[in-house]
Amino acid sequence: MKEYEIYYENPSSDQELETLPGRPILGATPDPGGVNFGLFSRNATQVYLELYQNYYDEKPSHRFKLDPIKNKTGDIWHIYVKGVKHGQFYAWRVDGPYNPIAGHRFNVYKMLADPYAKAISGSFNWDEEAVYGYDRNSPLKDLSFSTIDSGKSPTKCIVIDESVYDWEDDTLLHTPWKDTVIYEMHVRLFTMSPTSGVQHPGTFIGILEKLDHLKELGITAVELMPIFEFNPGANTRRNPITGERLKDVWGYNPLAFFAVTGNYSPGLRLGEQVFVFKDFVKEMHRNGIEVILDVVYNHTGEGNELGPTLSFRGIDNSIYYMLVPDNKRYYLNYSGCGNTLNCNHPVVKQMILDSLRYWVTEMHVDGFRFDLAAVLGRAPDGTWIGDLSLLKDISEDPILHDVKLIAEGWDAAGGYFVGAFPEGWAEWNGKFRDAVRRFVRGDYGVVPELATRIAGSQDIYGGRTPQASVNFITSHDGFTLWDLVSYNRKHNEANGEDNRDGMDENFSWNHGVEGDTDDPEIIRLRKRQIKNFIAILMVSQGTPMILMGDEFCRTQKGNNNAYCQDNEITWVDWTFKEKHSDIFRFFKKMIAFRKAHPALRRKHFFTGLDYTGDGIPDISWHGVKPFQPDFSYYSRSLAFMISGKDCYDASSCDTDIYVIMNEWIEPLQFELPKPPNTKNWYRVVDTFYESPEDFLDVPKIVKKKTYKVMPRSVVIFIGR
Repeated sequence: MKEYEIYYENPSSDQELETLPGRPILGATPDPGGVNFGLFSRNATQVYLELYQNYYDEKPSHRFKLDPIKNKTGDIWHIYVKGVKHGQFYAWRVDGPYNPIAGHRFNVYKMLADPYAKAISGSFNWDEEAVYGYDRNSPLKDLSFSTIDSGKSPTKCIVIDESVYDWEDDTLLHTPWKDTVIYEMHVRLFTMSPTSGVQHPGTFIGILEKLDHLKELGITAVELMPIFEFNPGANTRRNPITGERLKDVWGYNPLAFFAVTGNYSPGLRLGEQVFVFKDFVKEMHRNGIEVILDVVYNHTGEGNELGPTLSFRGIDNSIYYMLVPDNKRYYLNYSGCGNTLNCNHPVVKQMILDSLRYWVTEMHVDGFRFDLAAVLGRAPDGTWIGDLSLLKDISEDPILHDVKLIAEGWDAAGGYFVGAFPEGWAEWNGKFRDAVRRFVRGDYGVVPELATRIAGSQDIYGGRTPQASVNFITSHDGFTLWDLVSYNRKHNEANGEDNRDGMDENFSWNHGVEGDTDDPEIIRLRKRQIKNFIAILMVSQGTPMILMGDEFCRTQKGNNNAYCQDNEITWVDWTFKEKHSDIFRFFKKMIAFRKAHPALRRKHFFTGLDYTGDGIPDISWHGVKPFQPDFSYYSRSLAFMISGKDCYDASSCDTDIYVIMNEWIEPLQFELPKPPNTKNWYRVVDTFYESPEDFLDVPKIVKKKTYKVMPRSVVIFIGR
């Protein structure tokens, strides 16, 4: 401690700044006179605030030692510094016991990021010895203590004055759940390829340059993979094929829950990234597209006990993290990423709620998808507490309750709680994904479950609405849609983990050749299967989600866990839009078809009863004979009819819709049910045909009583 005091005996600025005790408000809060700084730490013995003139400075211009009496209220340390303004660089130092076995890892030699920082400069560097709280060369590892100062790190916090931004009357869109079509995407990977042709590749601005594509496709919301500040260089592995160092490109290792990353802005990361993001959201809203954030509150990027000390670990390790009870040196690891945030501790819970409110009120975000959300429903001892947890607090919060809340209902420690989330939550429906994949692949024994999933998964979400089921075939986790029909097994060799990473149960099928092929019949069949997938997705009750690039057959060459690949493996190849224009056309036509038919977007679950008096129930199931579905083990076909009349909402009247799905290897002759109310059936979709016959802009009347459905095909009729 004495060495540290001498090091900062002479600050780099002679200008004195007047201070006041300040108020117990967390983060950096500017006003016309200066800035109030506040930091939580229950177990600290001393706290220091440092101001820096430039982000690259190794010494602070000013350093303030907070008085435990005057500058502390409860567990919040605070100080008000006059004359400080928007754009000021700052950091914290926190002193206290260094006793990892007891859960304490204070190290005053480490410059720490404010958990409430709105922006962070530069990039964290995992290779820098100084950012570790222990001596990495010591045989004691993290039980040793490092006296290397980390002040030379360029990652300083930045004071942000939100009031200087003009939102121009922008508000959240609140697109109804039943009308929502989600497009999951990664900011960088979406436009990083030179084929994108944008001026600002890999940025929020790059997405705006592709707005016409998103609008043409017809999606209503983008779900951005993580945009909280993170370190792409945290991955230390190398590609065994090329020797190049891999990256943490997906960003699922957050370092600040209030700070938008500078990785996706074209500037120097000096705070402008905040306003670049606001401009992005405002422009998306002007074009009718919601912005949903994939948020990671289950762990941080500080890793396990051998990770760096960057923020939470050095501020109050035993509060922010879930530790092994009988040896607090180690972290509970429900996230699979080295640590687990102690989400249901009151202080951490408040931080998460404050973060979410910030993104809604100051950034105008329309909703959130919560990575490994099951962690947020666990008590400190790991038990599931659901309605008693942070999950309930979020859904009942006065600011958050009417934004879109989407859960990934499982975690990395075996917790699977799909359907168990509180009211107000929607959930990724992994059971829908697997059932549809298995059916399209041609598995036996799937048809009964497929019917349940198409009807909205009432067995899972019966206490809510069909829209609680976020239906998807592919997501960032796993194969792309093209790879799903092109590979029997994963090919993750380039990830440097001996192909052990990534899911093994993909329910995929290569249709005869593993990977690329020039065989026109295989390519034709693969494309037909892709059309089958999107057709089933769009006629299913629930909220559909598609993955970026699937609309024109993006491939990752069989890599189903490409989190570490920042190259052609993951970059969207925009030449595919023209190369596979038939698939793109089918995607946008199916999305438009869904939007045009309220019967596909019901607010209530089906009953199977005829409430409207037209002679048919709201949904009925069929086989090759009307009203005789084959739910046997060996069945690989199913048909269903949805009534156009909605007994709950007369204003949503629609045409009747009849869908036939045949994944058998032979054609099947389906006898069509008699159209209600003397209507005729008109064929809209038959995926066996190639574009444009696969989706008819002018539906064709079917005069015969039967329809021959070709192998591995989906056919859709409307009655009118």
